[in-house]
Amino acid sequence: MKNIKLINSIIDIFKKYGLSKNHAKICADALINAEIVGAKSHGISRLKMYCERIKKKLINPKPKIKFKKISESITLIDANNSIGFVAADIGIKKAISSAKRTGISIVGIKNSGHFGLSGYYVEQAVKNNLIALCFTNAPPAVAPYGAKKSLFGTNPLCFGAPTGSKAPFILDTSMSLINRGKIRVAAMTGKSIPKYVALDKHGRPTTDPNRALEGVQLPISGFKGSGLAWMVDILSGVFTGSNHGGKVKDPFDNFTGPQNIGHLFIVFKTNLFVGNFNKRIKENIKRVKKLPKIKGVSEILYPGQNKYRRYKKNMNKKIIIPSQILKDLKNL
Repeated sequence: MKNIKLINSIIDIFKKYGLSKNHAKICADALINAEIVGAKSHGISRLKMYCERIKKKLINPKPKIKFKKISESITLIDANNSIGFVAADIGIKKAISSAKRTGISIVGIKNSGHFGLSGYYVEQAVKNNLIALCFTNAPPAVAPYGAKKSLFGTNPLCFGAPTGSKAPFILDTSMSLINRGKIRVAAMTGKSIPKYVALDKHGRPTTDPNRALEGVQLPISGFKGSGLAWMVDILSGVFTGSNHGGKVKDPFDNFTGPQNIGHLFIVFKTNLFVGNFNKRIKENIKRVKKLPKIKGVSEILYPGQNKYRRYKKNMNKKIIIPSQILKDLKNL
């Protein structure tokens, strides 16, 4: 891997801000993974923000994480304002171990922060031949259907399952037409965003990322997307005892207190009902891929397949860092 020096630099930065070497490595690995799979909006561009929140004592670099065992399969974790990467890493590992033992596991996490890509954690379960669901809420960005003020976060929903091949099935999608991180990266690098994905503060469509950040993002599929964002807010916020209903603080702009984001992992064995899951899902994927294709499409891809290909393609390439983000990295 060609990015060892960069990984070590990120680890050193997090250690400088008070994280243990182990926690710093967890964070660095997650950020680098985002860069390699092409999700730069969740990569190194966020490093400055995490460090600023640690410096302002809004992220606890040395958390005392507590576990509340509700049953053999159910655990609630109080992350003690830990950086989200660490809280989620502990949570998914707990969910995996419990699911392997009991067949199914539910792990709720409260008092956490932004944890990067949902798919990064779900993939860990899938590599253990488990099916996984992940929910997390986020700061207000999306206006509920019929409202002109944002309240829900982009609130990603993530599902993962083994496929019997090296490329897992990973559906990781936000409830907005574009994720907020892409808008922030566009603002940092002076680029525009697609039309009709966001409105400015006056309710007009805009391609200016700065005006979009002042306004609202539009949900996928109108009322349906709004409903799904609400569902995620209930599961990860209301259900776990975390902030919800527009109370999650924006990590870039709101330094009045910790975020108290909630996460929820549901993980279970593939053989709970049938013993030949891998054979059945291979058959399922094969049927879809054999369908006649529309003009211009050479292959029907399942969610996660293209992401896996990007990972394989990029894992031995150097990560290119935009000048502004490189400047931030050097300053840190």
